[in-house]
Amino acid sequence: MPHILIVGASGQLGRALKAQFDSTARLTCWTRPRYDITDPAIGDAVAELAPDVVINAAAWTDVDGAENAPQFAFEVNSLGPKYLAEGCARCGGALVQISTNEVFAGEADRFYHEYEQTSPGSVYARSKAAGEMAAAAVLDRLYIVRVAWLYGVGNNNFPAMISAAADRHGALRVVNDEIGNPTYAPDVAAALEKLIETHRYGIYHLVNEGCASRYDWTVELLRLTGREALSVEPISASEWPRPTTPPLHAVLVNQAATALGVALRGWREALRDYVNTEFN
Repeated sequence: MPHILIVGASGQLGRALKAQFDSTARLTCWTRPRYDITDPAIGDAVAELAPDVVINAAAWTDVDGAENAPQFAFEVNSLGPKYLAEGCARCGGALVQISTNEVFAGEADRFYHEYEQTSPGSVYARSKAAGEMAAAAVLDRLYIVRVAWLYGVGNNNFPAMISAAADRHGALRVVNDEIGNPTYAPDVAAALEKLIETHRYGIYHLVNEGCASRYDWTVELLRLTGREALSVEPISASEWPRPTTPPLHAVLVNQAATALGVALRGWREALRDYVNTEFN
């Protein structure tokens, strides 16, 4: 039974990972403030623990907030992976570094494969791309796993916030020209378990199949929750100003993992399971 260390175990992906590996691995779970990946000593702690695999699900995910706090975003998203990779290098462990579709520019009609050149725009995106490079610079036993539009149990994700806004306002205005891969955290966790079993290190895109706009995602969520009659107005991203502009078409293609037999189901089917879990 492998020894797996989950860093950032209290987040929505961390919780999904705990549920996935609970009966198939010896688990150690780290959370802040006791275990802070911005502290260089975290590498020493990893080396001492000597797990077989470290899954880094800890991250600064406040995309807009990163614009005003770049130092902290880079400490968490760039230096943190470096320290964890150093610890893995010392003890012979492997690292799964969770990254994001936002490392790509999001050009119109582009579909991004694993080994295409990254072109991050925002502070958040640059910090995540730097984290990929920092980990790769010190560790060969590395899985870089990019996800997109992640959601799971809890209220800090798009479906939960849209649902709350629908209940609060009775009508919605949702961006229809930002396209991505809605991805269910439990599906990522299940795919990660299969990927780790292959021992084939590299860059992977683990996203639910298909893509959608924020508007499409909202309409499907409301249909599944019996609120399809609620008014949803499609708007452009320019009509919803933010401190940072996300990539408008950073759609990921899962080519590398699919070649190994690791594929995720369609995003609509995954959303149905989420609704059955969260709303029933």
